[in-house]
Parts: sequence; C-alpha cells; structure tokens
Amino acid sequence: MPLGNVYARRIAVLATSAAVTLTGLLATAPAAQAAMPTPVSAATARSYLAALTVKAEGSSTGYSRDLFPHWITQSGACNTRETVLKRDGVNVVTDSNCASISGSWYSEYDGATWTVASDLDIDHVVALAEAWRSGASGWTTSQRQAFANDLTRPQLIAVTDNVNQAKSDLDPAEWLPPRTAYRCTYARAWVHVKYHWNLSVDSAEKSALQSVLNAC
Repeated sequence: MPLGNVYARRIAVLATSAAVTLTGLLATAPAAQAAMPTPVSAATARSYLAALTVKAEGSSTGYSRDLFPHWITQSGACNTRETVLKRDGVNVVTDSNCASISGSWYSEYDGATWTVASDLDIDHVVALAEAWRSGASGWTTSQRQAFANDLTRPQLIAVTDNVNQAKSDLDPAEWLPPRTAYRCTYARAWVHVKYHWNLSVDSAEKSALQSVLNAC
C-alpha cells in the first residue's frame, strides 16, 4: 500500500475515534440549562443571616397551602409551574396550553436528569409551611400569593419530585440537598429569600446555614 494511503487511513481512524469519544462525552454530561435567579454571594448571605430575627419557630395552627394561592397565571396560558419548567429545562417544547410535552431537566438537588415533566416538582426553596411558621401567618393573602409565585428571587426550582417530597417543609437544620455540590447555592438561596421576605430563623436553622455558608 502506498505510504500516503497508510497515513490517510491512520488520520481517518483517529478522527473516527475522536468523534466516538466526543459523542460519549456529550451523552453523559448534563446539558447546559437556564436556572432560577442567582442567589446573593456567600459573603452577602452571611451578612443577611446575621441580620435575620432569630426566634423559636411558630405554630402550624391554621396553616393551609390554599392560603398561598399558586400556581397563578404568569403570561398568556402559562402559569408559574409551567414558566419554571420552561426556564429550568433544555429544549422544552410546550403545547397550546403551555404544558411541557418534551424537553430535558437536570435536578440540581440530586443530579438526576428527566425527560418527562411529570417527574418534576417545582420546589419552594423556603417551603410554604416553613414561611407560615416564620412570619407569613401574619401576611395578607396577596403577600402570600406573591411569595408562593416569586420568580424574581431564588425561591422556585424544578427538581426530582420524590426528592422534593422528602424535603417536605423541613428547614436546613433538618434537610439539605443530597447532592452536596449544590448545598452552598441552596443555603445562599434560602437566606436570600428569608431576608427579602423578612422571615425569621430559629437557632438550629441559623447554625446549619452558618455551617454551610462558612464552607462556601
């Protein structure tokens, strides 16, 4: 075989090998995606946390999710849940009712990737019941609705449904995302939301948040 043909074949083999390797990397790496609003920095979160009122958590008496109206219409046929799904996913396709019919979602809490919207919950970073016990029991219905549908602060995020259900209404002293790489962002988001909405923290919650933020 002429020498030039040998070199040509070697180059072709190397190119094919590189393409196969690249394809494998693309298949296993999570796709880039949009995300909830970026929370304040760890330094700012630490200063916010120091400014929050520290007191024992209030009672759940009288609490109902219905007191925090959601999901409200955000634009056209799209409600808050559908808006977050579209924001947090990749290549999301919606139907005429704004329901997501295809796409890909990476759950920051546990590192899972989903392609069916029903596998995802929209988590309230600061849970509605937690907010109620931290000061929202004294709010108007209008204030609670704004809190439950807050797209401006890092309060809403699409995550694996059963992980969100395991979190329930627990605070960071009782629950943190199982994916440890996200805990700093989560603590920053939690403090950002509580500070903006003037919600209190209990002593165990504050201690847990300080521990996470100090390691950021």
